[in-house]
Amino acid sequence: MTTPKTLFCFGLGYSAMALSRRLDAAGWAIRGTCRKPARKAALGALGISAALFDGESPMEPTDLIDGATHVLLSIPPGADGDPAFRHHAEDIAAAGTVEWVGYFSTTGVYGNRDGGWVDETSELRPGSERSQRRVDAERDWLAWGEKNDIAVQIFRLPGIYGSGRSAVDQVKAGTARRINKPGHVFSRIHVEDIATVVAASIARPEPGGIYNVCDDEPAAPADIVTYICELLSQEPPPEILYDEAEMSPMAQSFWSDNRRVRNNRIKDVLGVELDFPNYRIGIRGILGLGG
Repeated sequence: MTTPKTLFCFGLGYSAMALSRRLDAAGWAIRGTCRKPARKAALGALGISAALFDGESPMEPTDLIDGATHVLLSIPPGADGDPAFRHHAEDIAAAGTVEWVGYFSTTGVYGNRDGGWVDETSELRPGSERSQRRVDAERDWLAWGEKNDIAVQIFRLPGIYGSGRSAVDQVKAGTARRINKPGHVFSRIHVEDIATVVAASIARPEPGGIYNVCDDEPAAPADIVTYICELLSQEPPPEILYDEAEMSPMAQSFWSDNRRVRNNRIKDVLGVELDFPNYRIGIRGILGLGG
């Protein structure tokens, strides 16, 4: 008898929900964690069983992992490491049904390359404590997977955008900024393409597989704002020199890294064809303008 496919997500957030919607439509059962009772109730209304998990203590209820065939880890590590690993790695192994585990990491593990290209074989050079925690979590889960003979895959994500979460919303709200830092680019990925890549990995599990999940064209954030304003027939905001821009410490840490990320493995190994291979196609899709 075939075990029904069940996805358990540690952290039913923006990216995990994109995958969950796709698998739900294919007949999968979806479970996972969230932090607040109101969110748990909202997920329940969608037919998703959720446990409350704040990362400080085990989730409640604790038995939702039972029977899961696939586990997606979408919670950032803290100072004490990855909370899902700390509290529930043994539970995942003990379930006896889990055949695939995916971990959402970050391309921040590569650190600053002064605009140079990186791929999955590049040395990891995390430039912040936050990125070092991701490196540590990756290593913990990969070692756990090898020990327990469970296929663990790592997905390194750059900036994520999509409907309801993009520069389009900032332009429409009048809060968009065009920061000018010559030669500085970011890689990015549309949230639906994340779902495409992870679904392809589920179909072709690769124990210890590591994938850069990004589009084909690193670009400067200011170029994206300019493009959106052109499509909306409005004047773009004035450029602000990077050295004069007020930023939060978090934003400053993102701008300290400048690299271009190659995505060949998701195509060559998983056979993925991105629906949004560059920001122009992605933005046009968000605005309902087609290709």
